[in-house]
Amino acid sequence: MIADEIKKANIQALKDKDIVARNIYSVILNKIMLEGIKKREKGEEITDPDVVQILQKSVKELEEERENYLKVNNTEEAENSKRQIEIVKSYLPEMLSEDKIKEIISTLEDKSIGSVMKYFKQEYNGKCDMNTVRKVLASFQ
Repeated sequence: MIADEIKKANIQALKDKDIVARNIYSVILNKIMLEGIKKREKGEEITDPDVVQILQKSVKELEEERENYLKVNNTEEAENSKRQIEIVKSYLPEMLSEDKIKEIISTLEDKSIGSVMKYFKQEYNGKCDMNTVRKVLASFQ
């Protein structure tokens, strides 16, 4: 499970005294823990797709943070944010390309928006950007 890999990397960063990596691992692990608590309240367990969503959201937040550091010329913190983004992205699965999405859609019988979006959410959750799916699907309409 992705969360276990992050825990191991966090311990290694602690041993290596890598403060930048340690900070982002701590943030990610806290987010995973909070999501796990929410899931347990509903009687569910946290899954890898849940963790992937947390990681994707964290990348977006870090990119915004980096842009803000660049706006105020804080290059050191911008570089730290860039490194943290790379660390988080290393745990994300490879995203489907537009060509692969187009290929998958072409094999589907029902190409209605609702049907295709539901299919991708069920089968490729966390492995594709739903906005990209919507954009590719528009070319079929």
